[in-house]
Amino acid sequence: MKLLCFALLFFLALSGSAQQLAKSADSIRVASGIPELGYAVLSSDSILLKNVIGYHRFDRKTPADRAKATDLFHLGSNTKAITGFVAAYLVEQVKISWGTKFFALFPELRKEANPAFYDITLSELLGHRAWIKPYVSGEEFQLLPKFSGNKSEQRKAFVTYLLKNDALARNDQPYNYSNAGYSVAALMLEKASGKTWEQLVAEVFGKLGLSYRMGWPNAVDSGQPWGHWIENGKLTALAPTSDYKLNFIEPAGDVSMSMGNYAKFIQLNLAGLRGKSNLLKADTYTYLHYGHDKYAIGWLNQNGTDKQLSEHAGSAGTFYCYTLINKEKNLAYIVMANIATEKALKGIFQLLEKMIKTAENPRP
Repeated sequence: MKLLCFALLFFLALSGSAQQLAKSADSIRVASGIPELGYAVLSSDSILLKNVIGYHRFDRKTPADRAKATDLFHLGSNTKAITGFVAAYLVEQVKISWGTKFFALFPELRKEANPAFYDITLSELLGHRAWIKPYVSGEEFQLLPKFSGNKSEQRKAFVTYLLKNDALARNDQPYNYSNAGYSVAALMLEKASGKTWEQLVAEVFGKLGLSYRMGWPNAVDSGQPWGHWIENGKLTALAPTSDYKLNFIEPAGDVSMSMGNYAKFIQLNLAGLRGKSNLLKADTYTYLHYGHDKYAIGWLNQNGTDKQLSEHAGSAGTFYCYTLINKEKNLAYIVMANIATEKALKGIFQLLEKMIKTAENPRP
């Protein structure tokens, strides 16, 4: 009875604070030049608060353009946690192991590959420890030859090409961030399962009951949020017809989800870290978040005796998604926006600070 009363008081206090937070969030949104903003706070078993505010585009503010709870946001590099999740799913099915070497699955590619890559493993690729070049800028992609075929075929051609070229110089960094490394890992998952990466995501999310979309939210439905960036010195909404595509590095950063569906995915991770198995075993979640120091499998981490945090930010330049999981306090925070300018990021992290204060010190 005491626990029930405490939970009720906490909920009432959080509800009061949430109303004030909603006002602050919209003020921050406007002041930071953010067209549409979504945020959520959750525990391992409850969505404590969730809100989506603003407009799909900065230049249209009709009722039809107003934010909706079902709106999709591009996750950018937070997609890496999804690819890591899919990998873990296959590891638990004994289709592949974290220590599987790339060339054990693709011996035919070894002859022409750079020897620096001979021993790279699935875990090293997903943990950015395989010395793969970053491919985080448009300039890197512009230097690539043209690859034909469907997305999976293009990725294989891309991977074959990059494994022939120079690896990153060896250094003493704990990890070397690489979008391309996730394309290499995805190729391994495809070979081990006999399914494309897209089919694997569909299978896993189908089991979880989660909806998503590959690519930009407005690519299929122009009534979804448009991403924004600065082009020729002016704020521009990225049109559905844009040539800006992420096919080669889709497993590293090209999934879009609504706040509600993404929050459920993060909730599964938090529950797993708290010891509750679901589609994956609890121990597997620990490995995904803390299997490597600093950066594990799709998650940055702080893994101390008094604090266990995992986080990730994702942006392909037109949207922004930030997620923070506090295992010890059983809380997770998500902020999404359809813009990623410096001004917008300051507002996003200002809101995050208020969210943390609201969740950890709720007041009626």
